Amino acid sequence: MTDTNQRPENTGDNSARDTTLPTQYSPAEVEGPLYERWVERGYFEADAKSEKQPYTIVIPPPNVTGALHLGHAFQHTLMDALTRRKRMQGYEALWLPGMDHAGIATQNKVEQQLAEQGLSRHDIGREAFVEKVWEWKEQYGGRILGQMRRLGDGVDWSRERFTMDEGLSQAVQTIFKKLFDDGLIYRAERIINWCPRCLTALSDIEVNHEELPGELVSIRYGDGDDSIVVATTRAETMLGDTAIAVHPEDARYAHLVGRTVALPLTDRRIPIVADEHVDPEFGTGAVKVTPAHDPNDFAIGQRHNLPNITVMDEHGVITVHGPFLGLDRFEARSAVVGTLREQGRIVAEKRPYMHAVGHCSRCHTVVEPRLSLQWWVGVAPLAALAGDAVRDGRVKIHPEELEGRYFSWVDNMHDWCISRQLWWGHRIPVWYGPDGEVVCVGPDDEAPTGEGWHQDPDVLDTWFSSALWPFSTLGWPEQTRDLEKFYPTDVLLTGHDIIFFWVARMMMFGLYAMDGQAPFHTIALTGLVRDQFGKKMSKSSGTAVDPLDWMDAFGADAVRFTLASGANPGADVPIGEDWVKASRNFCNKVWNATRFALMNGATLEGPLPAAEQLTAADRWILSRLNAVVAETDALYDDYQFAKLSDGLYHFAWDEVFDWYLELSKTTLLAGGPQADASRRVLGEVLEVTLRLLHPVIPFVTDALWTALTGRESVVVADWPTVDAGRADAAAEAEIAQLQQVITEVRRFRADQGLNPGQKVPARLDLAGTGLAAHEDALRAIAKLQQPAGAEFTATATLAVAGATVALDLSGTIDVAAERKRLAKDLAAAEKELTQAVAKLGNEAFLAKAAPAAVEKIHGRRAKAEADISRLTAQIAALPEG
Repeated sequence: MTDTNQRPENTGDNSARDTTLPTQYSPAEVEGPLYERWVERGYFEADAKSEKQPYTIVIPPPNVTGALHLGHAFQHTLMDALTRRKRMQGYEALWLPGMDHAGIATQNKVEQQLAEQGLSRHDIGREAFVEKVWEWKEQYGGRILGQMRRLGDGVDWSRERFTMDEGLSQAVQTIFKKLFDDGLIYRAERIINWCPRCLTALSDIEVNHEELPGELVSIRYGDGDDSIVVATTRAETMLGDTAIAVHPEDARYAHLVGRTVALPLTDRRIPIVADEHVDPEFGTGAVKVTPAHDPNDFAIGQRHNLPNITVMDEHGVITVHGPFLGLDRFEARSAVVGTLREQGRIVAEKRPYMHAVGHCSRCHTVVEPRLSLQWWVGVAPLAALAGDAVRDGRVKIHPEELEGRYFSWVDNMHDWCISRQLWWGHRIPVWYGPDGEVVCVGPDDEAPTGEGWHQDPDVLDTWFSSALWPFSTLGWPEQTRDLEKFYPTDVLLTGHDIIFFWVARMMMFGLYAMDGQAPFHTIALTGLVRDQFGKKMSKSSGTAVDPLDWMDAFGADAVRFTLASGANPGADVPIGEDWVKASRNFCNKVWNATRFALMNGATLEGPLPAAEQLTAADRWILSRLNAVVAETDALYDDYQFAKLSDGLYHFAWDEVFDWYLELSKTTLLAGGPQADASRRVLGEVLEVTLRLLHPVIPFVTDALWTALTGRESVVVADWPTVDAGRADAAAEAEIAQLQQVITEVRRFRADQGLNPGQKVPARLDLAGTGLAAHEDALRAIAKLQQPAGAEFTATATLAVAGATVALDLSGTIDVAAERKRLAKDLAAAEKELTQAVAKLGNEAFLAKAAPAAVEKIHGRRAKAEADISRLTAQIAALPEG
């Protein structure tokens, strides 16, 4: 715990310390210059040649188009805290930064720029368009990297990576080739999410589902005894129906299975098939099957060898010859329903009908499920690897209760569509020849040339390259020194919402490419940041917060401490401005307390005095500090950021800044060797406390630590270690007893309405308590003065923790006014009790009321009883008069 020896680069002359801190802490003046100093001195750069034990975190790469939001700030704060602590513990800590090229988002940005000039990407061609995207990236991309510096991210900027870097591109091509050669990448027609505006396939995470009003229409197919009714919200797709499906055990339709029925508005007849996918309890128990426009229908079609009929093009325009040809899908929907209504085939209509509708997350266009020829990863063997690594303990998921969510993804994963119809991204390394040849080209292969040869025009899903992030950023496929030193990484800290989209895919590719070595030892899952009421933040509702605004107003440390204080494993994090203000107040308290300590001679010179040279308060605070070091270590190792932040907050504010500083004042004022010993203890406690706080609030702690120690920086100081020899149960018990007496006196004073600074004559009987040595401190803190002469008359007596405190309140309060106030409060409490008792005795109320309502009344009764007891005692304690 007392580990004051610093590493060679951090030694300094303690006499050089700055004991004249400004009266107020100004984050704006401290944070920016301090961060640049950290970077210039190379504190965050990891050395692959080091013999220290490595500790590695790779940052979840933010989009190149992105800006820092509270979710980023939350996770970055936690990752930074983990890395800073490990660095202080002597690990070769690498927190590797970088960005994702964000295919569709970035392409949209540049397409918008072209549109302002009246151009499209097709007007300038692929090569020129990609050049413009690179230009945009250099000019506007990476804004978030500067914002990370504002937050204090201790990342190794010398190793910054971008998913389109040459080295990462080589990694993508290498693993694509390996998967292709192993038969795990293939090309096939399947149903995908399609954006008619962006003209590309979308991953599930790029689709936002919103509950919107629609129209549910029930349509009669066929006539007479052969007719059957189905319901749909997408009537236009009936033009591509190739069957109707019912459940095989649904007796209502048993006579129809195997027959055909006329498909309205067409000249086709379609079969009625039995399939267990159909829910006989939903709707009519019969569903239309459109294999080319619905993933569930596609699966039914595969099982029953149904044809796939596409009825609209990539723009969402109807392509079926007839009266609806050329109509937009939504125009066609109205037209189809209108025609069916005219023919008497609409047997029921429900509007509005609320249902989930998928939208493109980038342009908000309604997504269209569409049959499309795409590239896929066959995930079954890879997903098995990812599941086994967690089941056999090679990878731990924290909190453990979220393992089920992980397994629900990896055990039920469908093949992954990896192709996107974009121009920005890693182009699929497959060439097609004039005679149907298909050649996959690795990074060391020559691409086929000659007439008729051409490369696949699609690019890879952004998640494909980001799935390689833990090892591609370290130089794979080359066997680099970085890869050897820092892979596998130690912990992946990320939101539970991207277990499938990113976490599981990194697990699959890492285990596959790195000979069974998982990409990280621990997956620490966080929740999502919410507003102070627990609701999702959104711009439309006005609840979205720019963390930079809060940093400008309250400082980065305040934002970080607020976020860490809400970080319970796997749980969502509510946050509001008042909480950030409270964290700002805490940072100010740390500043002011350290300033006070320096002004009163807190020092680190010389060794800590032996226990017998210290006061009980000194021994107590050193014992508590030792316990807090152990508690903080245990909570860090369990990713309990909220608990460790709360523990450090209360230790620093309550125990160090309030109790210990107050208890030490009498000793410091007395002077002499005892005061010198306490000043050394005060310096020690502050120095270690600042080191404990540093990973979460790095700026204010570094500024104060250097002022206190005269040394270079707390960033490269040693992490505190437990010193069992400083544990002192007797001192802790003694000070706890003293605190109990002082707290009770303070409570009594407050109940009597005394001014906090008003001194009251009091006689103390501390015999047999062991507190006699603390009488001066007790009187000073509780504002109890020695009685003057023999005129003392006790008007109230408190017995607490074996001590007796007799007080003379005469002349200190308006007894008549105080008695009147307390009597009024007592009458209100008695009325509340009467009402609560009456309700609880009302059988009719108890029979109808919800359990929560009854429990609330019980609570009201208990509070009223407690208030009556307290107020009665206060009235009895008042002096006569």
